[in-house]
Amino acid sequence: MNIELIELESGPEPTAAIIVLHGLGADGNDFVPICQELDLEAAGPVRYVFPSAPEMPVTLNGGYRMRAWYDIYGPWPQPREDEAGLRRSQAIVDALIAREIERGIPAERIVLMGFSQGCAMSLMSGLRQPNKLAGLVALSGYLPLAETVATERSEANADTPIFMAHGSADPVVVIERAHASRQQLEALGYAVEWHDYPVQHSVCLEEIRELNDWLLQRLPPVARA
Repeated sequence: MNIELIELESGPEPTAAIIVLHGLGADGNDFVPICQELDLEAAGPVRYVFPSAPEMPVTLNGGYRMRAWYDIYGPWPQPREDEAGLRRSQAIVDALIAREIERGIPAERIVLMGFSQGCAMSLMSGLRQPNKLAGLVALSGYLPLAETVATERSEANADTPIFMAHGSADPVVVIERAHASRQQLEALGYAVEWHDYPVQHSVCLEEIRELNDWLLQRLPPVARA
């Protein structure tokens, strides 16, 4: 897996992992400060994994090369999606999950978390992941390839909880798109905990606090032998 990674551990011998996927044009450093604001001591030691997407030309930005999980052809409601790019990045996320399992973290103690494009990849990969995950965190993004979820989703994650949050004044991924994604997920039977905040395309302190509480519910402490 030829991809740049940043890893942080809140203590020795982690018993849980949170894989954090950044947004368009950012890199793995982007969410390090936000995750450092989380207090998951009650869950036990946690490994945070921050991958950086590969660089590629992005059509919406005039073909300028930047870190991106997939290409964006035009603003919403542009119907065309970069399916090939989405599926390539899904394979990266699947490999990251497999790597944590190989290192001793049970799949049910792994959370996929993403912002914007990373949110799309968390939903894209998490709903199709054959191993049962602890939860999916979808921040300021949307559900990609929505028309294929019903036939491609994994039964193992049919009841995996989803934390979905969005800025009500977001000009990049408008909240109407997030609402549509939420409705599609709920129609398929997923348990979505929804939050919105009076911010733009960003994360706020209240959001971090509510995410913190949700993560503690998803990652109960593990008894040490």
